Amino acid sequence: MLRTGFSRALGGAAVAVALTAAAAAPALAQETRPREPVIIVTGEGRSDAAPDMAIVDLGVVKDGKTAREALDANNAAMAAVMKALKEAGIAERDLQTSGFVISPQYQYPQGDGSENKPPVLVGFQVSNMLSVRIRDLARLGAILDQTVTLGANQSGGIRFTNDKPEAAISEARKKAVEDGIARARELTAAAGIELGKVLEISETSYRPQPVPMMRAAMAKDFAAEAVPVAAGETSYSVTVTMTFELKN
Repeated sequence: MLRTGFSRALGGAAVAVALTAAAAAPALAQETRPREPVIIVTGEGRSDAAPDMAIVDLGVVKDGKTAREALDANNAAMAAVMKALKEAGIAERDLQTSGFVISPQYQYPQGDGSENKPPVLVGFQVSNMLSVRIRDLARLGAILDQTVTLGANQSGGIRFTNDKPEAAISEARKKAVEDGIARARELTAAAGIELGKVLEISETSYRPQPVPMMRAAMAKDFAAEAVPVAAGETSYSVTVTMTFELKN
């Protein structure tokens, strides 16, 4: 009985192995099937556009013996700056507080060598940063000059951009596709292979990049006493990945 049971178990195992092998055969055949010949290339395109808007980060920093004193001085200066910006035609939607910090100020007296003296609180500093969108670039220099006169004493920089960059991005995207097709044709021609149809195309990135190019028309628009500012151009870069079939 033991031998018979063992034989039956062994026979069942053999059948299971055979069935498993049979089931794995199509998968193995599928894996070993030659894959479709393709070529994958990357295309790049760029489009330059004159900016029509500037984003300026400016702020007011004030010191005081107490936090209240520093805050009151900062509030008065920032209120004057914001009022001037609104009178200059800057809309409410183009003004945004981007940072507000109250920090204690310390002095660190030198010790006599045997011990370190503790820091001494001497006052407080309040910093209020404002992000401003300026859509009339011809007035940018004058606006900067006026805000400094009214109390803005900290700057986080100027970024030139476009309010509606879709047209520039679309042009860069078309150039990227054209570049990808040209690269694929060049590679296949060099290899003596005929290029087939596009199987897949994907856009991987686009980003604005500053181009150091002076706009002469912009420079002469500023008043002589205004802050001189060069807007340059904004470059939009698009990268696409394209997959083509190769004809046999």
